[in-house]
Amino acid sequence: MRRRQFFALGLGAAACAAGCGTARSGTAGDLGTISVLPAGERWSPVAQALYRTLRRTGHPVTGTGGATTLTVTGLAALAAGEMSGLRPLHLTGTPLARLTGHTEALFVPAGSRLPDFAAFAAHLLARPERTYLAGGPLGEADHLLFGLIAQGLGADVRKIDYTGYPGAAEAAAAMLGGKVAAATGRLHDWLPRVDSGKVRVLAVSSAAPVPGLDAPTLLECGVRIDFADWCAVVGPAMTGERRGAAVRVVEEAIGSAPWAQACRDHGWEAIPLTGDGFATWLATEGERTRKVLRELGMLDTPSTTYRG
Repeated sequence: MRRRQFFALGLGAAACAAGCGTARSGTAGDLGTISVLPAGERWSPVAQALYRTLRRTGHPVTGTGGATTLTVTGLAALAAGEMSGLRPLHLTGTPLARLTGHTEALFVPAGSRLPDFAAFAAHLLARPERTYLAGGPLGEADHLLFGLIAQGLGADVRKIDYTGYPGAAEAAAAMLGGKVAAATGRLHDWLPRVDSGKVRVLAVSSAAPVPGLDAPTLLECGVRIDFADWCAVVGPAMTGERRGAAVRVVEEAIGSAPWAQACRDHGWEAIPLTGDGFATWLATEGERTRKVLRELGMLDTPSTTYRG
């Protein structure tokens, strides 16, 4: 097996923004002026949509630092924090709400000799090191999903041969060019290739089937996975009335018509979860991510087989 040092995403400053981002403190229960910042460029569209929604729902917002800075972040930041030894995301600030997610899917070329997920699973179980896989960057959602699938099947996760690519276009080109047998990615990004007949979907990562798509869920295939490439919003350290006020502000925003329209316009899947429920879920998601990263060899002993 080949070893490769993984350089985690530079999101330490973003984690600090979640925990240290207030310009001045307000009174208990008073958020003052609100600013919304993304933890990285990938979350800028969501942060901008949340900013516009807060403004349209009557909350005082600013495009620069405010009394209360809300940070839009997501799964990639959580995984990067784990790989770089940072404090867990749910401890760097105040978890407020899960916002949106992208259903992931498992793809094969239209002419693949793997007719369905059962055939893919049998191949992965029998020869994990000879089942060449691809998706997005190492340690991010696509890579994590392959690890979770292998875990669920009982395959040797450390033997997975995974190549990480910058995006769906590069991963699809590798797969259609015969370099890999299967790929994972955001369903939304791959749908044009599915609709053109170049690619087949073996399974989707959502708990429920995707309307209009002839593909089972991983749960229906016997793999206990409900997974999405999610994003969320966290606030600075706050407790009591101020935390409650922040949760209510976000709940009002993401329950509004402008937010629903923003999700439709961008093709985002709304998966709202707020307050204590979200904080509990985020801690559990962190544990799941940490476990699969360790089994993939991305933590402690980076000995999995992957190419980048």
